[in-house]
Amino acid sequence: MTDASHGPVITTGALVHESDAIRVAVNGATTSVAAGRGASVTPAPPAGPAGTGARRRLVDRRWFVIVGGAIIPVALLLTWQLVSTSGLVPVSMLPSPEMVWLAAVDLAQRGLLGLYVAISTQRVFIGFAIGAAFGLAVGALVGLSRLGDILLSPTLGAIRAVPSLAWVPLLILWFGIAEDSKIILIAIGAFFPVYTIVAAALRHVDPHLLEAGRAFGLRGFRLFTAVQLPAVVPSVISALRLALAQAWLFLVAAELIASSMGLGFLLVDSGNNGRIDRIFLAIILLAILGKLTDALVGLFERWAVRKWA
Repeated sequence: MTDASHGPVITTGALVHESDAIRVAVNGATTSVAAGRGASVTPAPPAGPAGTGARRRLVDRRWFVIVGGAIIPVALLLTWQLVSTSGLVPVSMLPSPEMVWLAAVDLAQRGLLGLYVAISTQRVFIGFAIGAAFGLAVGALVGLSRLGDILLSPTLGAIRAVPSLAWVPLLILWFGIAEDSKIILIAIGAFFPVYTIVAAALRHVDPHLLEAGRAFGLRGFRLFTAVQLPAVVPSVISALRLALAQAWLFLVAAELIASSMGLGFLLVDSGNNGRIDRIFLAIILLAILGKLTDALVGLFERWAVRKWA
């Protein structure tokens, strides 16, 4: 809609979002597309409880989120306690929560529990960082370059189908039983989720956004940072979260490689010795550590969305 005295007035919310998404750097200053065209933008009225001042829903309250998230774990713990102490299942198959706690205390007093947790966490973080970095680089190459897609996609698609345990004997032959083979296996697990999701996200960036960016002189790296990167930030974060979960899954396979420490070693050693209480302890620790590291990526997601999206 146009106004003879004031020029074009944009009232459509979708156009406002597009103009906000494309920011053009001119001599170090940031100018929106709408401002560059001299248009006066009339933003849509704020939506949602925060914009209207409406009362927050119960499911949006922090205390309800915390309590609601704890209901199922507490229920499972109570059920576990009742079943294990009632005699319905023998303790040789289902130890009680107290037995698992005592196993944790015993390992902690011997100085092993913290050491196992620290070593496994270090392996996961290093392998995840390496795999995610390569995944971002290769995913960007395949997603932004048609030639890169043609050359790399078939081979990487075939390699992605190889099970994690199939890499173990090959890595032992190539790198021995030291830390290198374990880190590489975890990096392989973290690489493919990031590569796959980033490449697909970059291939499906809205072409209208790209055309608008090119219309304002953006090319190459500037087009990537100003238009394509903000458009794929949510997908990149999702890829990192999935890659981190995959890194924890590959950890157990990695620690099968003649390992003498770590949570994967604790699982294998406890299985060989019939210590089912320690098996449950290792599984619970892996679940807790996986959730904590995922929460860290969630914090990074909030910062990244505020900065780039």
